[in-house]
Amino acid sequence: MSTFTITNQGFKQFSSYLENSCGIVLADNKQYLVQCRLAKVMGEHSFSGLEQLVQAMSAPSGKRLTNQIVDAMTTNETLWFRDSHPYDVLAKRLLPEFLTGPTSRMKIWSAACATGQEPYSMSMVADEFIAANSRCRGAKVDIVATDISSTALEIAKKGEYELFALGRGLSKQRQEKYFTQVNSETWRIKPQIQASITFKAINLLDSYAMIGRLDVVFCRNVLIYFSSDLKLKILEKIHGQLKTGGYLVLGASESLTGLSHKFEMIHCHPGILYRAK
Repeated sequence: MSTFTITNQGFKQFSSYLENSCGIVLADNKQYLVQCRLAKVMGEHSFSGLEQLVQAMSAPSGKRLTNQIVDAMTTNETLWFRDSHPYDVLAKRLLPEFLTGPTSRMKIWSAACATGQEPYSMSMVADEFIAANSRCRGAKVDIVATDISSTALEIAKKGEYELFALGRGLSKQRQEKYFTQVNSETWRIKPQIQASITFKAINLLDSYAMIGRLDVVFCRNVLIYFSSDLKLKILEKIHGQLKTGGYLVLGASESLTGLSHKFEMIHCHPGILYRAK
């Protein structure tokens, strides 16, 4: 750990670099947060201030350091079946709509998937739905899960979680059904749930072309970290990847502003879906 100096100029430089590289906006009162989150990295590299850090990240060889900083500054902790109602909507409306049609296939994007709880929760819901509906046998749900944090993605890809992490939103029934015990403290997700998910590293400010066309996008609890302008750009790009009639699911505290010409709001009681026009 390291105690380093944060000058107003250094904080301004760091904030600007962070926003330009990954979209995260830091308010002026977040200097203490930066001090706490970056203490370890600053000590490892013997940086005395943020000016020195920004200079190192901006260098041609600074990509690995930038990844370290993004990992430190992003919040990757999440829950299984977070907020619950989006998964109810997935089970009761979205899966029936796409899997009982002529194609019996759907593609979902879990944007900002962190350590994997959201896409794995989706995959469990899809598995349960298909098993309970005989006319959906052979149906296929493909999930693309992305995050900017390489550290979080490695945890997600491995699919191993300690009991404490499993206890945050996952029922004992689903734990027993969809996980295999590795040791007294660790459980691993079963291959049948992992097989439907492809994990990729993606910065939401970059192109989404590698994801392909989508039926549903879960982009929850991440847009709150972006400026209004960047949020609008991201939502417009998401619309560009959605098929006409595809759905966007946002976090409980997030909403669409200025995009009513691209999305139709649908109240699900509880929860809201946004359907691409």
